[in-house]
Amino acid sequence: MRAMLALEDGAMFCGKAFGATGESWGEVVFNTGMTGYQEVLTDPSYCGQIVVMTYPLIGNCGITKEDFKSQKSYVRGFVVREECTQPSNRRLSDTIAGFLEKENVIGLSGVDTRALTRHLRSHGSMRGVISTDVADVRALVEQAQNCPHLTGQDLVSAVAVEKIHICPGSGRRVVLVDLGSKLNIIRCLRERGCEVVVVPPYATATDIMALNPEGVVLSNGPGDPNKVPCAIQAARELVGKKPLLGIGLGHQILGLALGCRTYKMKFGHRGTNHPVKDLLTGRVYISAHNHGFSIDEQSLKGLDLIVSHRSLNDGTVEGLKHRNFPVFSVQYHPEASPGPGDSEYIFDQFMDLMAGGER
Repeated sequence: MRAMLALEDGAMFCGKAFGATGESWGEVVFNTGMTGYQEVLTDPSYCGQIVVMTYPLIGNCGITKEDFKSQKSYVRGFVVREECTQPSNRRLSDTIAGFLEKENVIGLSGVDTRALTRHLRSHGSMRGVISTDVADVRALVEQAQNCPHLTGQDLVSAVAVEKIHICPGSGRRVVLVDLGSKLNIIRCLRERGCEVVVVPPYATATDIMALNPEGVVLSNGPGDPNKVPCAIQAARELVGKKPLLGIGLGHQILGLALGCRTYKMKFGHRGTNHPVKDLLTGRVYISAHNHGFSIDEQSLKGLDLIVSHRSLNDGTVEGLKHRNFPVFSVQYHPEASPGPGDSEYIFDQFMDLMAGGER
């Protein structure tokens, strides 16, 4: 079955449908990872987006439930150069086409993803419509032009938990504010002995303090950080009361709570091969990214914050640290382990803060 991706600027990319059929819209973005397509599909931070994979062959390892980053897929479309129909993996439970069909996600293969990625790099991420009904291509472009912009949307409520639940552990109690958290954040904390109490994004500082945590983590998540005012207010009130760690969207939430501004990036960072420098140690880490918003470094002037990490690709802010309180954050995903697992030291630093160690 033929399918098409129509962009708001009138560009169109045709291919073959796999997975679900129908029509969907979202922000069209690209991911530069050579591996990790399953992790992309199950990352809640991709909610609201049609994802283009730059690596040409996708699906060769099939789908393995043990590797999910959440319980389902949140992408609104998936675009590849070539779909592998005969995967090889002793652990596989499904093909990528079978998985997308079950999750009602439209896949599009046979696309010149290099040309599409270059287009997005030149013109920026933009709204698009992916459809298996290509009878009227002009109508698809018009639909893309009339879709809501990602800026201003509240996507967190679509991916976060609604009720508190506890993941047992024998050590320190950590409250995880779920803004679209990946399961690996919980795993990393539990591996360090933590009891993790997961709370919804609208939990207030009073609600969180009533749980008697020794530390609070603000998780990753999708969309515009300015559209999560409850989490911003809670973070603002928690500063100085408990050690705080922000990851991804949680990093932006902490920044906003402490007086920073955020801005929408041209095409964002999405992939598993982004070099980030820890400015406090001088070490460079290859890290996993998924974000379209960033902290405006100019807004840090006069604040009690320092830039702790920086992207070596474009110089953007990748981490913040408070001068006086046990509060820090990273824009990238230290739990993602894109090959090396050395970025998990962020969780070790958080454990040290909860133990009263050096800030």
